[in-house]
Amino acid sequence: MSLIRIEDYRLAFDGFEGRVHVLDGIDLAIEAGESVGIVGETGCGKSVLARSLLRLNPSPPARVVSGAIRYEGEDILAMGGGALRRLRGGIIGMVFQDPVTYLNPVFTIGQQMQEVLRAHEPGLSRAQRRARCIELLEAVRLPEAAALLDRYPHELSGGMRQRVLIAEALAGNPRVLVADEPTTALDVTIQRQILALIADLVARLGLTLMLISHDLGVIGAACRRIVVMYAGTIVEDAPAELLFGSPLHPYTRGLLAAMPDLRQPGHMPSGIPGSIPNLRDPPQGCRYHPRCPLAMPICCTTKPVLRGAPHAVACHAVAP
Repeated sequence: MSLIRIEDYRLAFDGFEGRVHVLDGIDLAIEAGESVGIVGETGCGKSVLARSLLRLNPSPPARVVSGAIRYEGEDILAMGGGALRRLRGGIIGMVFQDPVTYLNPVFTIGQQMQEVLRAHEPGLSRAQRRARCIELLEAVRLPEAAALLDRYPHELSGGMRQRVLIAEALAGNPRVLVADEPTTALDVTIQRQILALIADLVARLGLTLMLISHDLGVIGAACRRIVVMYAGTIVEDAPAELLFGSPLHPYTRGLLAAMPDLRQPGHMPSGIPGSIPNLRDPPQGCRYHPRCPLAMPICCTTKPVLRGAPHAVACHAVAP
């Protein structure tokens, strides 16, 4: 049994201008101890999928159309309040994209971390909670951890704030860590440090990792398996070495062609023509066919099935 299994998951958002079909038939299995990267253009549904694991998409407007999300066989979408509270943080920890948004500016770091511990370890005394906070900050390699507890978020650099979010995500001793764009808005040096920290924590604590990014370089540095999403669908799923060495889907090839290659002087990245579709009225069949150089008549009418192992692809024109 897979640790996490997503089955034919479809999610839509209802708005004033109609229903937006954000996720369309997601099928994904994640085994215990795996490091899985989810990559794709902005707006492809990566973050919505990640939040679905914790049922954090606001309802309304979010509406589950069909499918199931299972943790060790139990459907997360059917969980009651108590089980859901244990899941959030206690089983699946989440590192959000923007620490400025998710850290409250009027409370100290210590106050915010202790609030998390009160929810997941209510039996700890105040002194024990403070000691645990120091331990967590030291685990994410923040210097002078005790002093940091009395500081406010605005007094910390972007990289330090991101480490605090990681520490908070680990406070409930989760089995799964979901990191949603954890290196966004950080400079390259700090990005590398954060990725190295996440990789070290995953290995040392035996965590299962889902890393969300639009940057293939970031995903490739931290994950052994890569899932490529386009317009709410999974188009390719493969071990990292296979995906980088022999990409199958035209969209994946386009993403790789758009990356600069420093090993080739004079190399010019090429963009993908067209733009992502309007998901209020998505294309029939394969959602990528309006931009695809290999599109055939069947692509315009029939949605391709994700097939093949260990290198799976959803494309009528390419055999797995």
